Amino acid sequence: MKISQFKKHLNTVSELNMIQPNGIFIPKHFHITEAGLTTKHFIDCGGTVRTEKTISFQVWIANDTDHRLVPEKLTRIINLSEPLFNGEDLEVEIEYQTDTISKYGLDFVGSNFVLTNKFTNCLAKDTCGIPSEGEKIVLSELKSSMTTSCKPGGGCC
Repeated sequence: MKISQFKKHLNTVSELNMIQPNGIFIPKHFHITEAGLTTKHFIDCGGTVRTEKTISFQVWIANDTDHRLVPEKLTRIINLSEPLFNGEDLEVEIEYQTDTISKYGLDFVGSNFVLTNKFTNCLAKDTCGIPSEGEKIVLSELKSSMTTSCKPGGGCC
């Protein structure tokens, strides 16, 4: 989800609910302790130099169980941090600690923000020697086509 979509959804909810990928809600007394631009400048295994930028929000749970971050306050936090984003409408990334600090994508379902899993990938499959996946076939269809075209005298052998 891009920051523009995040702000749009914030305007439609009366309370902030975030759900982890496992379906468990993040406790309602969470804080946003950081909002910022994250830039990753790197070289992939194929030798291509790349830059990725995301807007990062750190979600933190404190002992303050009476605290409730409301959508309007989060919108003010975003507005304060927007000069860091240089007007770019970037993807939002959520940092949240379970066993370790994890980074998640963000989606919106119903009236809830849902953290989505992120996955690693090779960005240079065509140059680093990773074989491409072959065409997938349904074995039952293969057997069917073999029996109809491969008969004695059918010319398949």
